[in-house]
Parts: sequence; structure tokens; C-alpha cells
Amino acid sequence: MEQTQQASLKAKVQKLGSTLSSMVMPNIGALIAWGVLTALFIPDGYLPNESFASMVGPMLTYLIPLLVGYTGGKVIAGERGAVVGAIATMGVIVGTEIPMIMGAMIMGPLGGFTIKKFDAIFQSKIKTGFEMLVNNFSAGLIGFALALVGFQAIGPVVDRLTQAMAAGVETILNAQLIPLTNIFIEPAKILFLNNAINHGILTPLGTEQVSETGRSILFLLEANPGPGLGVLLAFTLFGKGSAKSTAPGAMIIHFLGGIHEIYFPYVMMKPLLFLAVISGGVSGSFVFQLLGAGLRAPASPGSIIAILAMTPMGSYLPVILGVVAGAAASFAVAAVILKADSKEAVDTFEESVKATQAAKLSAKGLAGQTSLTGIQHIIFACDAGMGSSAMGASILRKKINAAGLPQDVTNRAINNLTDAANTLIVTQEELKNRAQQKAPNATFVAIENFLNSPKYDEIVATLSGTDLKETVAAKPAPVLDFDLANINEIVLVHDDRKGSATMGQKVVERILEREALNIPLRKVHINELEATPQTLVISKNSLTQAAKQKVPAAVHLSVDSLITTPKYESVVANLKQIA
Repeated sequence: MEQTQQASLKAKVQKLGSTLSSMVMPNIGALIAWGVLTALFIPDGYLPNESFASMVGPMLTYLIPLLVGYTGGKVIAGERGAVVGAIATMGVIVGTEIPMIMGAMIMGPLGGFTIKKFDAIFQSKIKTGFEMLVNNFSAGLIGFALALVGFQAIGPVVDRLTQAMAAGVETILNAQLIPLTNIFIEPAKILFLNNAINHGILTPLGTEQVSETGRSILFLLEANPGPGLGVLLAFTLFGKGSAKSTAPGAMIIHFLGGIHEIYFPYVMMKPLLFLAVISGGVSGSFVFQLLGAGLRAPASPGSIIAILAMTPMGSYLPVILGVVAGAAASFAVAAVILKADSKEAVDTFEESVKATQAAKLSAKGLAGQTSLTGIQHIIFACDAGMGSSAMGASILRKKINAAGLPQDVTNRAINNLTDAANTLIVTQEELKNRAQQKAPNATFVAIENFLNSPKYDEIVATLSGTDLKETVAAKPAPVLDFDLANINEIVLVHDDRKGSATMGQKVVERILEREALNIPLRKVHINELEATPQTLVISKNSLTQAAKQKVPAAVHLSVDSLITTPKYESVVANLKQIA
């Protein structure tokens, strides 16, 4: 009972946070455009230009709040809600003298909620032929009334609240306490509140701060990739099993791609690692504060590339040092925790994930389902509908197309889900409750990691109406143009970009494990390649010729992709026949 209540409370908190972030996330492009405009053309920018700089104020005062209000209304009540939300937002904009992003986050949903309730009461009572008249006038009049309310009441209240919050932030800054906020921010991120914190709270406050000082440290508190980088580096050096083998690829996606969600499962599989990310967050923010670091606009996604792009001229070193400090502290704590793990058995990533799932009594994906009959659409749903869910959708889409199945695969924010019985929704385990509230009649699969889940093959097999193992066993072994009879080792070759080789290694490991084949598997840089005639060397097309020159006696397999090639199944099928 207590666990159910806790899960319900967490789902409500996530839902509130997601509602806030869903108003800002679609408009991050506008904030970035404003940040670039500011960085280039204000008097102390890279290319000072008085004419172009005249756009900075109106964009912040009018464009961004109106976009947020419009989006907030649309989230609640579609296009009609969007229009009413934008009209209502104009009231708080004109009624105050500060940027009204927070006011827009109130008026937008309020406008959408009001028009939605009006339609629920009166739509069925409108006489035929008067629909357009009633719809247009109701939206206009409700928007007009809410604009007046915003101007007279809500705007001044939000103004005072914003000033109070800004004063609180200033007090925290003056007291040198900003680093302590990461004690709460880092664990909340792991619970998938990262977008809510960054875009629902820190972005509005940071934008207000930028309008006064030209930069804000608040944009760095959640976006700092250092803590996650440190944890993944520790797994790379001191981890076990597939968690160790997948960590290098995850580092690239996290640090350069800015998809922080990819390191969440690594932390959740060993809860003591919360101490690592907290240490990293506090250390990074301490350096940011000490050296006066800040960004001109939100860095979204939280990639080092986006962060440096939003860094003011001449302030790169403080930002870089803060990221490095966060990574170093997180790595140091995570390394101690991982090295202190005294278990002798190899604790694979999948086993840890399963243990986490069992402990939380969460859904077990496809377990217990008899079929996926009638499924026409597959949706990957996450908090923002971007990043990791887009990558997961891409991976499954390729498998669906390769199997010749008709289902379409897309990705979407949880708040934008629609309820349909013919839809399969794939989401992270932590977000399943919220997704079920939005689409109770859909079929769900809950997974830990969008980029590394064996359930994708299960989904394909189930949609095909066959058992996964029976399907694989029933396939005739493809004919290959080389002999695998004496193969006793498999080597994946990579160049300086080893992330795809790491992921490809995991794919091959899973296939070998499924077929109970015990064949040594390793990855190696092309310059360090050594092999015997009993070695199967797998390389991308661009490296195959160089690999053949290095080890001409080995057996060579050239592939288009080290991650998604169907040739792995062919190789393993032939090896199984020989065995």
C-alpha cells in the first residue's frame, strides 16, 4: 500500500514537472536564437550591432512568453487552447515590466483549461450551423477575459513572486550556497525530473538573470555533463559485464550528444552511485560559482557542444573547469564504490536491471502478455519526446522494417500521447505510470535503457506471431562465402571512433549468449590488430581493406554497420551448426 502511494505521488510530481517542461522544451529553439542574438550583437558581444541588438529586448519580452503561453494552452486543449493561452499571456506581459516566462507558464495552461471546460459543457448544445460562430467568439471572449485577469491580478503576483525568487537566488549566490542545490538536483534527474527542473524552474529564473547580468549560472546546474561522464568513465575502467562494455559508447552519446538519460540505468543498478553524481554536481557547481561561470541561454540538450556554444566570449575556461571538476569528483567516488564491490560473480547489466525491476514491483515488459494482436503503431515515449526515445525508436524501426512488419515506429513526449488500443507504447520503467494515465487502453512495454534492450527482439518476434528462439532456430543458416569451421575468436575492428564497436560487441555478445556459444570476443583498434587464421575479423567497409593488409591470413567479414548489421545472425547461425 505504501509503495503504491509513493509511486502515485512520484507519478504526480513527474506529471507536474513534465507539464512545466513541455511548455518550454518545444520552444528551446527560440531561447537559443535569443541567446545567439545576445551573444553576437549586444554592445559587449562578438559582433556589436545596435540595429540587430534592438531585437533582443522584444524577443525576450514578447516572443518567448507568447510561445510558452501558446504551447501551454496547446498541451491542455489543442489548437483552441493554444490561441486562448497566447491571448491570456499577453495580459501578464503588458501588466508587468519583467520577462513573463513564469507568467506564461500559468496563463497558457489556464487558457487551455478554461476553453476545454467551456467546450465540454457547451459543444453538444450548439445549434447546427452556428459552430464556427460560437467557437470563434468563445475563444476570443474567454481569451479577452483571461488577459484582463492576467493584467490586473496574476501578472503583479507573478512579478512579486519572481522578484522574491530572484532575491532568493541572489541570496544563495552571495552566501556561496549554489553548489548545495545539486544535492537535490542530481537525484531528481535520475527520477526523470531532469527536464522539469531545467526547463520548468531553472530556465525561467536564469533567463530573468541573463536580462540583468548577461549570463546565469542556473543554466549550468542541471545541464553539466560532468557527473554523468564520471560515472560512465568509472564503469569503463572498473565495471563488470555488459555495463562495462557499453559504458564507452554511452559516454559519447552522453557527453557529445547531450542525452543524459543514458547514464540513469547505470546509477540505478547500484544506488550508492547517487553519492557519485551528487559529489560531481556539487563540485562542478562550486567551480562554476568560484570562477563566475554562466551561460547566455539554456544549453539543450546538455551536450558539451551546446554548453560551449552558449558560453559568453572569454568565459570558456571557467565552464570547462567546472565540467572537468564534476567529472573528476563523480569518477573518484564511483571508482571507489565499484572497486569495493566484492561480488565474485560477473554482475551483468541485464541482471542488475532485472533486479531493479523486481525490487520496484514494476511492469515486466512483455511478460504475461498473450499477444500483440491488432497493434498498428509503436510509440517510444519519454519526458520530452526527444533524445533517447528518438534513438530507441530508430533502433526498433530498423528491426521492424527488416522483419517486413507493417507497424510504424515513432517517438513522442508523454504529454502528447493519445489513447488507442491499437498502439504499443515503449517507455522507461520509471515513466510507465504516467504514460498509462495518458493512454490507459494502449499496450505497454517498460524497459530500462532505450539504447540497449533485448526486448526489442521480443517485440519483433511477438508481432510476427512466433516465439523468439523458435524463429531463430527455424531460420536456415545463410550461406557465407568463407569457412567458419576453425574459428575460435571474433574481433571487432574500429578506428579512433570506438563507440560503435563497443555497442556492436554487446550485440554480438547477446546473440552468442542466446545460442549458448562460448567464443572469445574482443574489440581492437585497427593499428593494434593482431589475429591468427582462426580469427574472424569484423570491420566496417571503410576499414576492411586495411584489416586485410594487417592480417591477411584471418577470416574477414565486412559490414555496413557494427551495430545493426543482420550478418551477425548469419555468422552465429553458421557457428551453431558447426558446433
